[in-house]
Amino acid sequence: MNITKEQIDELNAVVKVAISKEDYQEKVDTILKDYRKQANIPGFRKGQVPMGLIKKQYGKAVLVDEVNKLLQDNLNKYLTEEKLDVLGNPLPKQQEDFDWESDNLDFEFELGLAPSFDVKLKTKKAVTQYKIVADKKMIDEQVERIQKQYGKLVSKTEVGKSDEVTGTFTNEAEEIENKTTIELSKIKAKKALDALVGKKAGESVTLKTKGLFKEDYLLSSSLGIAKEKAEKLNIEVTFTVEEINERQPAALDQELFDKLFGKDNVKTEKELRERIKDDSETQFEQQSDQKLLNDITERLIDETKFNLPSEFLKKWIQISGEKMLSEDEASEEFEKSEKGLRYQLIEGKIIQENELQVQLEELKEFAKGFIKSQMAQYGHLDPKEEELENIATRVLGNQDEVKRLSEQLMSQKLLTLYKEKSNLKVKEVNYEDFVKEAYS
Repeated sequence: MNITKEQIDELNAVVKVAISKEDYQEKVDTILKDYRKQANIPGFRKGQVPMGLIKKQYGKAVLVDEVNKLLQDNLNKYLTEEKLDVLGNPLPKQQEDFDWESDNLDFEFELGLAPSFDVKLKTKKAVTQYKIVADKKMIDEQVERIQKQYGKLVSKTEVGKSDEVTGTFTNEAEEIENKTTIELSKIKAKKALDALVGKKAGESVTLKTKGLFKEDYLLSSSLGIAKEKAEKLNIEVTFTVEEINERQPAALDQELFDKLFGKDNVKTEKELRERIKDDSETQFEQQSDQKLLNDITERLIDETKFNLPSEFLKKWIQISGEKMLSEDEASEEFEKSEKGLRYQLIEGKIIQENELQVQLEELKEFAKGFIKSQMAQYGHLDPKEEELENIATRVLGNQDEVKRLSEQLMSQKLLTLYKEKSNLKVKEVNYEDFVKEAYS
């Protein structure tokens, strides 16, 4: 067997594989002899079928199968030994009137080669790194939310502006009949609020759905209809009051602090506010980190210029899926995936140049941290090391989980590297401004 490479240009090459009869004949003969031993053909005793008949029936199929195995094994070995960084898989060139009876078989494969390029982590244009702070307004709102959540309901006979009202929304034409509880503080329409205030159990009001609530999602849940339907809805509905309650806020005392954070971990309102600030900013850091990772990714793609073997990749996309695509469909798929492919190449080079690796032990520790945070959400705040070790071992026995956690850990390593070496400008904002700037 002889394998040679012809370089077409910087990103494209053709590999030629010449296979001679001695490369495959011995293996083919062995398989055909085994077929002869097992063959059941009418008119012949088992094992006594003439070899000529066996070759006629099975010879070509066995030959093709063995040659394809040889091609695959030796082509992969060649690519590895020659250190050829290919994109996609080698594509066999179509040969008309290929003669499988010939003693010498010649094959050609197109290769798409990965481009050569440099990555500069210190981008020309600085990337904004948001530092999200929990401001006084947010902390006040969170304290109020906690007091409300842990407060008690006091029954009332007449609706007030800040009460919670349970009742049923109806509209016969739209087949709406849904019992729900609404907070009057979340009503946006002044006419609707005025209509509800002063009502008693058993009384009804007519309300317009358009602009009824401060938050759009509340309309679908209150009426018991799909979000898509609620978005377009502009009708009148009847709301019949059934129950009226005032939620009296919980006192900021030790009993509440212990419920929230465990016995004596927080002792004063000041400490409560500090804890809310710290916890909120820890959560915000995860969001700002994800935003930073996305923004650096976009900037690196934008500033790292290189060509791709586009025509080869379109051909590869065309034939590599479950069904054959047309040229136009393959071009469309390439355009959709091009940015992702570019970043895969950029990320791979960054990982290689900075020797970033995921070791088994650190992956296990990362898994333990993930498991611990999951357990904390269900109130298990202090799991034993043995328990974490056992769960982590089970989790890492699942290859899908290993892949998922490895990708998360590598993203964390990349983020740490970017924070050290990228061109960043830190901007301190509250959460509201972060959402406006980051997602507008």
